[in-house]
Amino acid sequence: MKKILSIFLIFGFGLTVFAQKKASEKQANSLFEKKSFVKAAEQYEQVKENQNVLQNLGDCYYNNTQMKDAVRVYGKLFLTYKDSVQPQYYFRYAHALLGIADYAKADIIMAEYLKFPVSTPKFIANLTTNVPFNYIIQPMTKNTSNGDFGMSFYGDKVAFASLRGAESKAFNWNEKPYLDLYSAEVDSKELLTKVEPFPKEINTKTHESNATFSADGRIMYFNRTNDKRVKIGEEKVAIVKIFKAEFVDGKWTNVKAVPFATDTYSTEHPVLSKDGKKLYFSSDMPGSIGSFDIYYMDVNEDGTYGAPQNLGKAINTIHREQFPFLSDDGTLLYFASDGHQGMGGLDIFQSKSYDGVFSKPLNLGETINSNLDDFSYVVNEKKNTGYLSSNRKGSGDALYSFTRVENQERYVVEGEVKDKNTQDPLPGTLVSLYDENDILIGQMVVGAQADYVFSTEPNKKYRIEAVHDFYIPHSEEFTTNEDGKMRYTIELFMECYDDAEEVITKRQDGKVQIVLENIYFDLDKWDIKPEAARILDTLLELLKKYPAMEIELGAHTDSRASYTYNLMLSKRRAASTLEYLVDHGIKRKRLRSRGYGETVPLIKCGEARPCTEQEHSINRRCEFIILK
Repeated sequence: MKKILSIFLIFGFGLTVFAQKKASEKQANSLFEKKSFVKAAEQYEQVKENQNVLQNLGDCYYNNTQMKDAVRVYGKLFLTYKDSVQPQYYFRYAHALLGIADYAKADIIMAEYLKFPVSTPKFIANLTTNVPFNYIIQPMTKNTSNGDFGMSFYGDKVAFASLRGAESKAFNWNEKPYLDLYSAEVDSKELLTKVEPFPKEINTKTHESNATFSADGRIMYFNRTNDKRVKIGEEKVAIVKIFKAEFVDGKWTNVKAVPFATDTYSTEHPVLSKDGKKLYFSSDMPGSIGSFDIYYMDVNEDGTYGAPQNLGKAINTIHREQFPFLSDDGTLLYFASDGHQGMGGLDIFQSKSYDGVFSKPLNLGETINSNLDDFSYVVNEKKNTGYLSSNRKGSGDALYSFTRVENQERYVVEGEVKDKNTQDPLPGTLVSLYDENDILIGQMVVGAQADYVFSTEPNKKYRIEAVHDFYIPHSEEFTTNEDGKMRYTIELFMECYDDAEEVITKRQDGKVQIVLENIYFDLDKWDIKPEAARILDTLLELLKKYPAMEIELGAHTDSRASYTYNLMLSKRRAASTLEYLVDHGIKRKRLRSRGYGETVPLIKCGEARPCTEQEHSINRRCEFIILK
């Protein structure tokens, strides 16, 4: 009886554990939907792994910048379910890998996401000589786990957001206190001192952050998060709004949400121009290019606002652009982005305005950007000092002061790579800079906007070259001078092979083929006959004309012999064709030979329907496919 009871208890316990596992995953999903990522992760770690569990668990760690754990979980996801993984997970996995400085693996995953090659080491190396400043950075508090971020100038003081109000209610996202706004002074050692919270009119039971002030200190704009989430589509979201407050008779009063802030999208990270006439901010409002875009709007003298203006595709990507800051003269925009190429997470970028239009942004380089989030950059242009926020230590956001030192005088060549006929950018192009002795001195793989920049020296000759698969390499020479223009712009227009040559065409399957007369071999033979040599000589001329071109020589048979016989015969014919080209001066590394046998017929016939002699002839062919 005891044995039976024991078996029953064990069996019952097993059912209970199984039910708990199912309930735990259901509970984890519920916590995940509520964005309670810390608690959700605890639940997911205890349940049986499947695609949903791995995706959500990876996101829990990714959203709280726990990149080692994110890499561990996303790695399992890609190992088991890669064929069904959605694109956003490629992006997050790549950034998680960047977060632990695994550039080699990150570049592979990011290249699969972007559909063109990337090289983070080359990108970083190129920035070293192209950034306008290098930065000397130091933390502003001894404790870098206070969750301080979002510094702004506040008269002789500074203002920032912090989690240091430990008695406040915990925030489900990261199980840390809600944010409040604080003011402080900065001492001679660039440390925060005399830290004081803003009064209760500003700080409430929810998040407040990212304050910006008018020049006279009497107007403040800041962020406040709704205390209740609202449903947008299928998701409940805590909307962030921009609020405005006025300093009257020693008090902050008239604290109200600005009229363009709604419960259907977020408006955040406000920054007021020096003259108070423009307000820049980030938002996911309808019409945004990405998850968050940077906008600006006019601030009228009567206190009303103009319509929001999106800064466009030069600045905004399909990902996040946030934390704008404007130089005093309004010509330089600084912002954070994970959509432009960077070191990992949010990086800080600079864009210059030309006639009111901001140019393509420049990553400020590895002396200020880390492989985790770096953001909320503010600078005193006259003193070359400022502040930024970063979680580079991996223990939470922290404030850093910086001094920037001007890079050595730079002669720069810059430009874009475009398709000659369509004028479309060609991301993934390898652009190389050579000196007058044809020695390589700089190289980069261009990003989504296909723009490049290299540092040069005065009074020197250079050659710049662009190479892209299926395109004719293009190069141009130029000479720098001592007293003239320091910035040279060279547009590299590239022509694809199928536009340049009548015998080259792009097939419906996307492959690029050199279309020549068919090459015929004698029965059961693979030697090159004189007629075949005449056709191959046309191919030789093409390969000599384009020395970067690489091709596959594919031989196909009909189906009138055994499968194995046809496969071996086709391999010998392809190899014989390759050797003919090598014997006539083409480097072997540019050629691939492959025998397909009867496996890829142009006309499907055989057992179900016998092939005609003409159909056999069509299937028996050589194809020349351009590989790059």
